[in-house]
Amino acid sequence: MAKILIHLTHGPSAPTQADRAFLIAKTAVEEGHQVSMFLAGEAVELIKDENLDKTLGVGVTAVPLKNSVDAIISGGGRIVLSKVSCGARNVGDGDLVNKDVELGMPNELVKMTVEHDKVITYG
Repeated sequence: MAKILIHLTHGPSAPTQADRAFLIAKTAVEEGHQVSMFLAGEAVELIKDENLDKTLGVGVTAVPLKNSVDAIISGGGRIVLSKVSCGARNVGDGDLVNKDVELGMPNELVKMTVEHDKVITYG
């Protein structure tokens, strides 16, 4: 199976694009691929409870984003949030409580890109 990295910069202001990135990640995990996501820019705002609990996207996959995040994590996926973007958008420790996500600097995105077989970008 492949190692897939999904890099997302769309956030709550572009719910369909954000939702699609998580749908693809969830699908890849379900198919047995090793999946990592790197959220940057507006995408880090998605980790806030009010955004996880909203229905995002348009179409038959319109379910709370939390469902996809939970499926990705429980399936062995990894979600890394840009520490720089979190700081710029007031996403703090309180927003990360009980969430199995990591913070990473820009060099982590470079490292992840090199380590994965395929990269999908939603930006």
